[in-house]
Amino acid sequence: MTAAPTAPDGAPGPDGSPARDGATAPEAGGAAPADAARACRDTRDLLWSALAGRDEQAAARAVFDALDGGVTTEQVLLDVIAPVQARVGEEWAAGRIGVAQEHAVTAIHERVIAAFALRAAPPGTPCAGRVAVACVDGEWHALPARILAEVLRARGFTVDFLGAQVPTPHLIAHLHQTGPDIVALSSSLPTRLPAAHAAISAVQAIGLPVIAGGAAFGTDGRYARLLGADGWAADARDAVEVIGQTLGGGDRTAFHQPIDDLPHLADQEYTLISRGRPDLVRTTLTGLAERLPAVRAYTDRQRERTSEDLAHIVDFLAVSLYTDDRALFGGFLGWTGDILEARGVPADVLLPGLELLSDELKDFPRALRHLAHGRATVAARPKAASGQV
Repeated sequence: MTAAPTAPDGAPGPDGSPARDGATAPEAGGAAPADAARACRDTRDLLWSALAGRDEQAAARAVFDALDGGVTTEQVLLDVIAPVQARVGEEWAAGRIGVAQEHAVTAIHERVIAAFALRAAPPGTPCAGRVAVACVDGEWHALPARILAEVLRARGFTVDFLGAQVPTPHLIAHLHQTGPDIVALSSSLPTRLPAAHAAISAVQAIGLPVIAGGAAFGTDGRYARLLGADGWAADARDAVEVIGQTLGGGDRTAFHQPIDDLPHLADQEYTLISRGRPDLVRTTLTGLAERLPAVRAYTDRQRERTSEDLAHIVDFLAVSLYTDDRALFGGFLGWTGDILEARGVPADVLLPGLELLSDELKDFPRALRHLAHGRATVAARPKAASGQV
C-alpha cells in the first residue's frame, strides 16, 4: 500500500484546490501593464530554467534584472515566484520531480525573496497597520506566508513574519510583547485545522482579529468560517484587501462565528480516533498483512512507508470528523488517487486499508459514514485496478 506524501508548497492541495496567488495592483513607479506582463512572463521562463538546473545565482539574476527593469516587488512575488512555485508543485504531483528537488527549489525561492526584500525601498505611504504573519502549529509550508508578508510590506504595512510552525502559546506571548493590530494565520494542510482553531480562539481572546488563508481553509474559506476567523483570504491580493477592511472598521460579526459552535464534537469521535492513532495504524497494518500475501512479503522499509501512509489516512479521517465534513476526507482520497496513479500505482490500493479501518471503528457512526464516502470516492474513479498492493 502506498498512499500520499505531504503536498509541497505550490502543489494542488489535498482538498483538490489549486495553489492560489494572483496579481495585484503594481506599486507606484512600476512598469506599464503590458510591459510588466511581458517582463513577468520572460522572467518566469528564466527563473524556471535556473531552478531546473538548481542554479541559485541565475535565479537571483533573473529576479533582480526584472526589478531593475521596472517590475515591482509585488509583481515579482505574485506574477513570477508564486506561479513558478505552483508549477514546481504540479511537476511533483505528476511524479516528474521528487520531494528533494521540490525542497531545493523552495529553499532557493526563500533565499531570493530574502535578498530582494532587504534591498526594497521603504514604502512612501504612512504605515497602513501592523500585521503579524505566522503559520499555525505543525505547518511547515512557510513560503505562501512569506510571500504575503512581503506583499504587505510593499503595500505600506509594518510586518512581523514569524515563519513556519508557531506553537500557539508562543504566538500569544509574542503578540503580547509586540502589539500588532491584526494577525494573519496561514496553513496549507487541512490536518492542521484543529491547531488553527486553537490559534484563532487564543488570538481573539486577547482582543485581536484573525485573518486566515491557505489551502487548508478550503477554496471558499468554509473552514475559516467554521473555526470562527474574522476573515478569510483566497490569496495574497485578497488578504491585503481583507486586512485593510478589517483594520478600517469592517463588521467583524459578518464573518466571525462563535468559537464553540462545533456541537458534533460532543460525540468524542475526533478525540478518541486522534488519541488512538498509533493503535489504529498498527492494527490496520497487521490486518493488511493477514489479508494480503504481498504485504507479508514487504521489506522493513515498505512496512515503514505503509505505516506512514495509514497515518496520513487516519489524520485526514480525524480532521474530517473535526469539521464534520466527509467531503474533506473524500477529497484527500481523490487527491491521493491522482498522486498514486501518476506514479503508476492504482488508486484501488487504498481500499483494503479503508475497509480494515471501518472494521476497527465499527462503534463510531460518524467515522463509518466518512469511511464509506471515502471508499465510494476511490471506487468511483475511472480505470481503477483492484486487487493490487
